[in-house]
Amino acid sequence: MAKARQGNNPKRRIAPYDCLDRQMRQALADRLAYTGSSHHKRRPADYGLHPPINPRPWKSICDGRRIIEKREAAELFRAGIMNGMFSTPLGDGSPKYVWAVDAEDEVYEAKADSFGYHGYRLEEEDEFRRYVLREWKQRCQAN
Repeated sequence: MAKARQGNNPKRRIAPYDCLDRQMRQALADRLAYTGSSHHKRRPADYGLHPPINPRPWKSICDGRRIIEKREAAELFRAGIMNGMFSTPLGDGSPKYVWAVDAEDEVYEAKADSFGYHGYRLEEEDEFRRYVLREWKQRCQAN
């Protein structure tokens, strides 16, 4: 079993809800892209991705419980941005992380890489998962 992530990473904190207004969140959602990563897929070809050259079996996978099509992942990513569920934007105005919750209360984290964003499910052992779920419910009610 993978060890739960520690909550001491300052980049892995949700920015205050009023960090960006709705118009700025919309512009951010229009600018950023979810691209996916074969490292976080059980069957990368189902997503139009090539199997990784250097597989990393310890990586959390987003399709471990169910297949999440790229379109759904992109919608979750966009919903995360629109609900203000992202880390404090960096110098280029892009956050390192975006979080979202699906209809079954599964929590996902998207992380920026050199190609866009790739996402993965946060495991139950991850203490940050409970915090994201709580914030998601509060912020979705605010919208």
